Amino acid sequence: MLTIERALVDLIVAHARADHPDEACGVVAGALGSDRPTRFVAMTNAERSPTFYRFDSLEQLMVWREMDDRDEEPVVIYHSHTATEAYPSRTDISYAAEPNAHYVLVSTRDEHEVEFRSYRIVDGVVTEEEVAVVDSYAAAG
Repeated sequence: MLTIERALVDLIVAHARADHPDEACGVVAGALGSDRPTRFVAMTNAERSPTFYRFDSLEQLMVWREMDDRDEEPVVIYHSHTATEAYPSRTDISYAAEPNAHYVLVSTRDEHEVEFRSYRIVDGVVTEEEVAVVDSYAAAG
């Protein structure tokens, strides 16, 4: 299960809406082994495409080095789908290289509804998981 603060969900959704009609992408870092996303990092979709995303390789290197320096890991890796449901595509599955990450997808196909879903993707196997949105981690226990 992914437990995530409402403020982070709002940032992810806002980024997805702002980059529409192109797919948006980024990470939410958290302390190593904590499984708690805390630091939002919007990234550039190097493809600038409505149907595909790819992190800019130099930007990704810098973000991953910064996480290493801060004893963090990518707890959430997110991107948007602009015209389809929030479910990983074959390409998304093939690019999923962080077995401990929650892969969040946001669909921006309907401007009035938010479709925010999370998955674990390990060795090509996709498992949808529950998302618990909390006002704060302190209040959630």
